[in-house]
Amino acid sequence: MVGQVIAHVGPDDVTQQELENELRLAGVSADKRTDAIIKAALSRVIERKYLVQQALAGKLDREPTVHLDILRSREQILAGAFVQRDLSSKMSTISKNEIDSYIQSHPKQFDQRELFQIEQISFAPPKDITALTAATKDAKSLDQVEAQLNQLNIKFSRGNATLDSATLPPEMLKALDARKPDDVFFIRARGSGSFFKVTSVDPKPLTGDEANEFAKREVRAEIARKSAEEISQAALATAKYEGDYGRVMATPTPAPGGTGAAAPGGEAPSGASQETEKPAGENEKDQPKN
Repeated sequence: MVGQVIAHVGPDDVTQQELENELRLAGVSADKRTDAIIKAALSRVIERKYLVQQALAGKLDREPTVHLDILRSREQILAGAFVQRDLSSKMSTISKNEIDSYIQSHPKQFDQRELFQIEQISFAPPKDITALTAATKDAKSLDQVEAQLNQLNIKFSRGNATLDSATLPPEMLKALDARKPDDVFFIRARGSGSFFKVTSVDPKPLTGDEANEFAKREVRAEIARKSAEEISQAALATAKYEGDYGRVMATPTPAPGGTGAAAPGGEAPSGASQETEKPAGENEKDQPKN
């Protein structure tokens, strides 16, 4: 039965339920549980219990840092469990009307979806990007950008990629729609940078079951974002601060930076996004098929 004792480690028991949980956390489904996999999982449980016994014998749980780490781990597990249950409840009630409404209010992701074919130059930005920004601010072509990168001894690669209007942030999409023929865009994300030009735009409507599935994922993402904001606001509203921490917590949060699409001069045409993904299809969102 579930919970039965399957091994002993000194005074502690290992139960079937603990082994099942170990396999669950490792992502091992029932049909993949070979003897070798079960042995490895059970060995991990046994080793962990043995080490905990040694740590308790050495009174490590009484050390301030260890005690705080244990408390933090407990809080993280409980907080994560609450968030997961809360989201599951909210997402289980998503209706067809909500999906249809999302599709109708986001035409650029569905009926008016477009694929922007781009040519891009990608590179790892230097720590001080001021010289590069100044050198490329008047660039009207990627050849001019390439020449400046060579002059500054910045290694780069050049190639083609596709940007999908279904997954672009609204601000960046607005900038691309308002582009001029000689606009060269610059984008930074996740420690990389790219200059790019749009070479063509292909209509690619997203309809049917694929549109519904994509819309459902986006609605779920919106629910998750809104829920996270609500939880943060509720938590902060319950807090009372001592000493100088009231002033610290009242300090305005700086706007996020470091990513975004812009012309080389630093100005983003039509207010391009500060939260966009890198070109060349490297964003982490689920994308519809082309």
